[in-house]
Formats: sequence, structure tokens, C-alpha cells
Amino acid sequence: MSDQRPRKRKPTGSLSLWFQRRVNIRTTRRIRRKGGRWMGMDLLILHTVGRRSGQPRETPISWFADGEDAWLLVASGGGNRNPDWHHNLTAHPDRVAIELPGRGTIPVTPRHLEGADRDRAWRLVTTAQPRYAKYQRKSGRVYPVIRLTPR
Repeated sequence: MSDQRPRKRKPTGSLSLWFQRRVNIRTTRRIRRKGGRWMGMDLLILHTVGRRSGQPRETPISWFADGEDAWLLVASGGGNRNPDWHHNLTAHPDRVAIELPGRGTIPVTPRHLEGADRDRAWRLVTTAQPRYAKYQRKSGRVYPVIRLTPR
């Protein structure tokens, strides 16, 4: 006789989610130890609050300067969906901060860019890192661009 009970299976992507979390932890440590430059990109640590859990979250992410005291983020999320940090930022925009090497933690106000503002910011991003234009062409959605300014 064979066992007909359904097997318990891990949700799809649980290994990749675990791996991504481990990479984020290591990258965050690296930014704090050695500074925020990796693979030709500037990195910062984005501080958000989980939209469902309410727990603090730290996400290393590439950023692009938009003037002297503003930062642009692209919510590419691997192409197919918005990343978790974007959902957290949208749910709790009043509880967002960034951590920059040498500048400490800065409370910021996020603003989703649209229309001409997004087009201008997108040109800045793709001029600095043409790979984002390539990623965007492969995706079936328009990547959100967020401008952060000090609160």
C-alpha cells in the first residue's frame, strides 16, 4: 500500500526568499563596514516598517543622486513585481529612513514620480546605469521610481 497523504511542500520561492534575505544581511554589513559602492553602483540601506508585521526592515538598495539632497530609487523587483520594500514604503511613508555611509541615518519622505518628473528621473537613472533600461525593456510593467528627500 502506498501512502496517499498529501506531502507538505514549501511555498514556491521559499529557498530564493531565504537566499535573498541572507544576501541582504551580508550586503548591509558590507555597506556599514566598507562603504556603499558595489558593482559600479552606489548603495544605501533603506529603513522601512513591514506593512503587515510592523517590524523594522533594512534593505540594501542602489540609489541615484537627484540634486544635492535627494535620492532616486527604482522598484524593479527582478522585473515581474514590485519588491517588498516598495510595499512597505507605500504602506508606511512616514516611517522611512535611509542610512548612508559617513552620514548616518536620515529620515526621508518618499514620493512616487509620474509623468514628466518620472521621465526626467528615469533618464538620470539610465544614464548612470544603462542596465536599468535593459531590465525595463524585458519587463511587462513600468518600474516605479521613488524620490526621497530629507524630512
